[in-house]
Amino acid sequence: MMQMERKPFLEEYEKLIVRMNTPRVMIDNAGCVDATRIMIDSARNDGILLEAVQVLTDLNLSIKKGYVSSDGRWNMDVFHVTNLDGNKLTDGSIINCIEQSLGTIHNTRSKSIDGITTLELTGTDRVGLLSEVFAVLSELNCDVVESKVWTHNGRIASIIHLKDCESGSPIEDSKKIDRIEARLKNVLKGDNGIRSAKTSVSIAVTHTERRLHQMMFADRDYDRVPIYKAHGRHSLLISVQNCEKEYSVVNIQVRDRPKLLFDVVCTLTDMQYVVFHATINTAGDQAFLEFFIRHIDGSPISSEAEKQRVIMCLKSAIERRASEGVRLELFKPDKPGLLAEVTRTFRENAMNVTQAEISTKLGMALNIFYVTDAVGNPVDSKVIDSVMDRIGSGYLRVKELPLMYHQKGESDVQHTSSLGGAVLLSLGSLVRRNLYLLGLIKSCS
Repeated sequence: MMQMERKPFLEEYEKLIVRMNTPRVMIDNAGCVDATRIMIDSARNDGILLEAVQVLTDLNLSIKKGYVSSDGRWNMDVFHVTNLDGNKLTDGSIINCIEQSLGTIHNTRSKSIDGITTLELTGTDRVGLLSEVFAVLSELNCDVVESKVWTHNGRIASIIHLKDCESGSPIEDSKKIDRIEARLKNVLKGDNGIRSAKTSVSIAVTHTERRLHQMMFADRDYDRVPIYKAHGRHSLLISVQNCEKEYSVVNIQVRDRPKLLFDVVCTLTDMQYVVFHATINTAGDQAFLEFFIRHIDGSPISSEAEKQRVIMCLKSAIERRASEGVRLELFKPDKPGLLAEVTRTFRENAMNVTQAEISTKLGMALNIFYVTDAVGNPVDSKVIDSVMDRIGSGYLRVKELPLMYHQKGESDVQHTSSLGGAVLLSLGSLVRRNLYLLGLIKSCS
């Protein structure tokens, strides 16, 4: 009898715990003149800041201000956000998606992609490497469904989602997987067998961009010397100091850009630091970030060497996503070998891909490439025109970034004019963005 009485009590207790730990989300469009305010409070959880920032980042929202406090047993995070055009959020479906995603944040830490095989690659970057990778995959009858590629300090990291071209199914044949890994490892090694080249099949449960940060961190890109020139890099100031209350204080001043906060918080989290308080502010094109952190065991940073390591790692995390070169957008009916064909054209014109984002939606290839010349300089406009003619100017466009992220100085005016007026807002980018947001909204429904 006593056991029967205890069972309902335990069930009610469990429900209470769930309610106490479920984040409460409030979205206010009236209290701030130029942004939408999002407030999240919940029982203390060291990972909730990264998860909240990840949700907002995945919805292509820009975080203009933020306040984080998680001392004691409670978290309180406040973010002032806009869309990429700098406007408040007025789309009810986006607001509903934010409320649902943040309100169930503990249940959405990882996401697998069904029906695909996922490869992770790291190695030494060089001109034409991506072309060789995609050529191997095309030759082995692999269809690239999605991929993201980052390069930094002479290293490359990529996550590639594949299907078998003929069956449209995941690649599960162990012999074929071994053959793919072996061929790609040889490509990644190139002529330099000393530096590490890694290929592996992943179960694809970690957020893609967080996983790319982890891969480059494990590859110690922060401790390597850049091979190519770094044009367009802007001043980056990072300091680490200890304060009286046994926190370490990290201050960052850098040019603002999308996903900046995600990159920083992701790196601090993966380095086993906990953010107790933070202030995020932007003014013009500059971002000012301050974090009060401790080790996961509760201690502050203990040595000058550790401070320098934190600075190096944060610097690399910010630079990895910094867009080097001209942004090209491909919007073209998908077909087997398309990626190999396009990247081969880049290689034949001595264009180096510094970043890539590959996707396919409804039978269309929606791809973004950032390209420089072979030594990291801006690509000559005549070379870009030639490449566009070969691929099809109706399919490949030079894409201008949103105005709020442009440097408004003279150097950018000169760069834009050097492209001969070819900087266009491509239809492909609009379709890609709308389809992406539609997919996120549907997943919240």
